[in-house]
Amino acid sequence: MSTRRTFFRQMGAAAATPLVLPDFLSEAGRTVLQKLQKPGSPQQIAQDEDFWSLIKREYTVSPNILNLNNGGVSPQPKSVQDAHIRFYQYCNEAPSYYMWRILDQGRESLRAKLADLSGCSPDELAINRNATEGLNTVIFGLTLKPGDEVILAKQDYPNMMNAWKQREKRDGIKLVWLDLKLPSENEDELVRQYVSAMTSRTKVVHVTHLVNWTGQIMPVRKIADAAHKQGIEVICDGAHSFAHLDYKIPDLGCDYYATSLHKWLSAPFGSGMMYIRKEKIKNVWALLSSPEPDGADIRKFETLGTRSFASEMAIGTAVDFQLSIGAARKFARLHHLKNYWAEKVKDVPGVKLFTSLKPEFAGALAVVGISGMSSSEMEKQLLETYKIHTVPITLGPVDGVRVTPHVYTTPKELDRLVVAITELAGKQSLASKQKKS
Repeated sequence: MSTRRTFFRQMGAAAATPLVLPDFLSEAGRTVLQKLQKPGSPQQIAQDEDFWSLIKREYTVSPNILNLNNGGVSPQPKSVQDAHIRFYQYCNEAPSYYMWRILDQGRESLRAKLADLSGCSPDELAINRNATEGLNTVIFGLTLKPGDEVILAKQDYPNMMNAWKQREKRDGIKLVWLDLKLPSENEDELVRQYVSAMTSRTKVVHVTHLVNWTGQIMPVRKIADAAHKQGIEVICDGAHSFAHLDYKIPDLGCDYYATSLHKWLSAPFGSGMMYIRKEKIKNVWALLSSPEPDGADIRKFETLGTRSFASEMAIGTAVDFQLSIGAARKFARLHHLKNYWAEKVKDVPGVKLFTSLKPEFAGALAVVGISGMSSSEMEKQLLETYKIHTVPITLGPVDGVRVTPHVYTTPKELDRLVVAITELAGKQSLASKQKKS
């Protein structure tokens, strides 16, 4: 076992190098990291079950329930759990000393590590607790006056829509709502909807990178470029896309961005980060108290009071795990898993798929429904009868369950889902025929 001094030295070293083999990593985890140099394109590796079986060994998920709601929150690999527990134990030896004098000093190296993963400057990233906190910081921090317009969609995340509604009620701004036709495989049409809503009064466009309701990938860069031509700022909700899709934050062209790291990065629960383009930081007031709330230092957004330092510092190990797999390989695998089951059920009578099968329009997240069966009933049947955990989705024409596998999910497990959907669709069809007769 590491000494305390060795442990904190390893923590600092981990922030400076992309691939590490810390001595507290599980044996399975070490094996994974050592074998991940296997040659092959991301698409080839995506279907190499021997390769992904090594990844699965690093997770401690229950064999008794098939968890297909990783989009809500993902489990952490064993190495991240171990790091979190070890940091937590050190904190408990002398909390105020180890949290505020030792672990708190690791934030800058962690910031640099996240910035490297994100492709931006460390001075543009704030570490916080989730996407909601980051996006609300921007939404409530921007200076807007009565009559200023904000464009957003009815398919955005509820917490964000409610934040904007609060600003509308409090400050008299005008919300311009789009009703996107999803799923869509027409980027130009999606961009057109945003552009057609822009006026001389538009100050902000709020766009969700990967829509949680359907899995739709939005053309954020094209929307941002069009908005910037008219002097409009862009906020991007990256809650479901970070460490899921293969991109760097600056690729999106947005001014403001936030994500939850406990989703696809598999970092500790309640961890997130916010990006603000450096020259824009001074334009966003700190949501919580800060000595210089209108200053240009990204750290003004981190005065959260006492937080879980153990959770925060263990983010670094989650980054290491992400880097060991590689963003391109991970996305290829996640998309492969989605298509694996979706291709098998899309032509089953009564089954409706609300998500594209093309990698440029969707990744791991997909929504499937059964004619005549509500989303809540479908979710209930999958859980009670087949022990498959999903989440019901109902939004406009979309009525089904959201299915989100992760890198530890196997095709054999997804075969269970295929059987379940096929059987439920058959039973529903039979029941409908009997009712008519």
